[in-house]
Amino acid sequence: MIEVPASFRAMPRWWHGGAAWLDTLPALVAEQCDHFGVVVDGPVRHGSNALVVPVRRGTERFALRLNPPDDHDLPAQVEALRFWAGRGTVLLHDAELAAGAMLLERLDAGRTLETMPSADAVPILARLMRRLAVEPPTGVTTTTSILRSGVARFRDAWRELRQPFPERLLDGVLDAAGALLAEPGADLAVNGDLHYAQVLGGEREPWLVVDPVLLRGDIEYDLARILWDRLDTRSDRDVVDHVRTVVEIAGLDPARARRWVIFRSADYLFWGLRHGLTEDPPRCHRLLDLMLTTSKGLG
Repeated sequence: MIEVPASFRAMPRWWHGGAAWLDTLPALVAEQCDHFGVVVDGPVRHGSNALVVPVRRGTERFALRLNPPDDHDLPAQVEALRFWAGRGTVLLHDAELAAGAMLLERLDAGRTLETMPSADAVPILARLMRRLAVEPPTGVTTTTSILRSGVARFRDAWRELRQPFPERLLDGVLDAAGALLAEPGADLAVNGDLHYAQVLGGEREPWLVVDPVLLRGDIEYDLARILWDRLDTRSDRDVVDHVRTVVEIAGLDPARARRWVIFRSADYLFWGLRHGLTEDPPRCHRLLDLMLTTSKGLG
């Protein structure tokens, strides 16, 4: 029997419902261990939404991940892991979608890019962006469709949210999005949620991505998520240097990279305000200001 950590029960994810699932986890872990033919092999860990249990089958080591039953993103996550099939990502060995369970390659949960200085971690993220950029599958969301959606709703959102930043910035956002739509971009596989905490140390490869979000289109889409992480601890010069590092190592188009940062910062700022976030919208506002006023060397 496993014990559900108090820190998992305290996660904001359960503040508005769904916490009853936590009480079922010991029995659910036992059931899935039986299903996959594994036994618990160490203390459990968790993120904000899922429980991860180290398990083994003989000498083979795995991680059993359990997601709540209302996690509608799980099928897409399983699809993404099956698509990349261990290329820069954690390897998916098996899944039981009805139970919200995945049997994954065991990674070193104590070794993540989150514990590494940004100057060392950013080049690793850039190499992973390029490693994941293979020919994409059909039938997944495109970065172009996300752009078009933003262009259609941003001005109304800006008004409804009581003009959270100056109109000149909104005009800059729409100009950046229009420029992205005006020129053909790439058609590559993209991880739409790449950041420090979702890259763990592995044995098969030094660093592997967990929880990927599979999109297709411009890999420049990834960059903004990297930048607003840890933004409070970085100077404007640091941010610009990180952009240049990613552009160089991942082989990005500098102008498209900058424009994608502008678009995604606005998109997340609006989302954050609608959902009552207090820390991330100011970070996105800062990125908007910086990217719209700093173009030298960035395209």
